[in-house]
Amino acid sequence: MKAKISLLLLAFSAMPAFSQQQVETQPPASELAPPSQAAAVKLPSALQWVQRLSSSLKELNFDTSFVVVRNNRAEPYRWLHGVEENNELELLTLLNGPRKESIRIDNNVSYFESDNPPYTVNSSAISGPIPRAFSGNVEKLQQSYDFITVGKSRILGRPAQLIRLECKDKQRFGYWLWLDIQSGLLLKAAVISRNGELLEQIQFTHLLITEHSNDLLKQLITVELPSPAASIAKPIALPWQVNWLPSGFELVNSNRGLLSTINEQVESLMYNDGLVDVSIYVSRSDEAARQASINQTGATVLLSQLREGYEINVVGKIPANTALQIAESVSFN
Repeated sequence: MKAKISLLLLAFSAMPAFSQQQVETQPPASELAPPSQAAAVKLPSALQWVQRLSSSLKELNFDTSFVVVRNNRAEPYRWLHGVEENNELELLTLLNGPRKESIRIDNNVSYFESDNPPYTVNSSAISGPIPRAFSGNVEKLQQSYDFITVGKSRILGRPAQLIRLECKDKQRFGYWLWLDIQSGLLLKAAVISRNGELLEQIQFTHLLITEHSNDLLKQLITVELPSPAASIAKPIALPWQVNWLPSGFELVNSNRGLLSTINEQVESLMYNDGLVDVSIYVSRSDEAARQASINQTGATVLLSQLREGYEINVVGKIPANTALQIAESVSFN
């Protein structure tokens, strides 16, 4: 089984990654209408654009490459998606460094990393650089973000519509999305601070949309993948709690485990607002209390605080002040 999976993944990563190919698709209705009727065509709203993105990510057969740029470092990825025999198939691989691939067949996602044994979880989207919310319930994002239509530009040689997602409470970052006018797919995304600073971006370098799914994806249907891990029926009761989060964040996971690198038990809670994951890790510590320290990579903040005999770490794509408020709201039973 492992040999067959390795051959498939090797074939995938060996394919050319940075060519630019165009596809002819039906132009928007406004471009087809006669001049006298074009002005009467109602333009789609920002929400409708993002809804179209969600549909395109689930329904279209595409082969694409993109680069994630943060802190002057670029990580190249290859991404395939298709629908075959009523199965939604997806394959994502990191092209540089240690091997890291993800395979999704409908609601099962298998992860393959060089330093860990492969595993499968129940999920309708791969956890990776592309926010899972973009292929999910985008309407939920309206609780925390304003959707704004800005203007048109040209990305990857294709006409694109810019949509901004602005945080309502200023306790999160903003997201700018450039969507392909012809297909609705993502061509570029940027995470922007409250001061308008570019924190990180995703730039697509190749896009091919096809009528049928890629042959490599078809082979995934016959591959034996790891069985899904048993899901936890209810959250674990922890001896501490988080008393403040920005509005819209909901608990999605709680966990307790031994961290092998320090041989210490670590407990964690993960929250999500529909777009952003925020994790809080708590472990006992004999070190003296100290002020919070902050490390930031791109848009991801890691805040560490020592108090009351515990080390508290907050990780997520949120402003440092928001992470500090979350850490200081943690209380112990």
